[in-house]
Amino acid sequence: MRLIVRDLGLTDYVSVWEAMRVFTDSRQKNTLDEIWVTQHKRVFTQGQSGRPENIIEPRDIPVIQTDRGGQVTYHGPGQLVVYLLFDLRRMDLNVRMLVSGIEESIVDVLAGYSIGATRERDAPGVYVRGKKIGSLGLRVRRGCSFHGLSLNVAMDLEPFDRINPCGYAKLKMSQVKDCGGPSDLSLVANDLVEVLSTHFRFTSLIRRKGIGDSLVA
Repeated sequence: MRLIVRDLGLTDYVSVWEAMRVFTDSRQKNTLDEIWVTQHKRVFTQGQSGRPENIIEPRDIPVIQTDRGGQVTYHGPGQLVVYLLFDLRRMDLNVRMLVSGIEESIVDVLAGYSIGATRERDAPGVYVRGKKIGSLGLRVRRGCSFHGLSLNVAMDLEPFDRINPCGYAKLKMSQVKDCGGPSDLSLVANDLVEVLSTHFRFTSLIRRKGIGDSLVA
């Protein structure tokens, strides 16, 4: 299977969210699956399960209500965001299999940096010594996924103190750099894309810059 991998650079959250929705609603049965790699300008995003009380003190950072699953989280420069636009029916995947595959891929990438990470049964995401380093938030429409994952690499973690991350009071966050891993976002992005593509059995990667026309298989 072929996979398009798009490097979007630093982006505004809302514009990418809208592009994901347009892509998902307009894709055809032969449209190739895509992974979008980005980092966002500072923003809090509130998922469909989010509660207002979990946004404690946003101050100068905007809050966006989104259509992904989950609760509130923070995105900012230095955080790797990877969106997975997959046709789950064609890949014979259900949501649980998708979530497990994403989490396992993050754990495997971190293991390559000698960082021991774990998954938690009742708390989606990836953790290092009890601190959260990777988060997930997905949406499935017409049998196709969009949204995806965020992995803290080398960022300012202070804004997480202004919320209850993922709805958990006092949850602490970590990042790759502070765990002894690389701070180069491009390096981590390349490693994660390679592991994700292997896990989900893609055999050929087509790399693109920016958001453009989709290809057919």
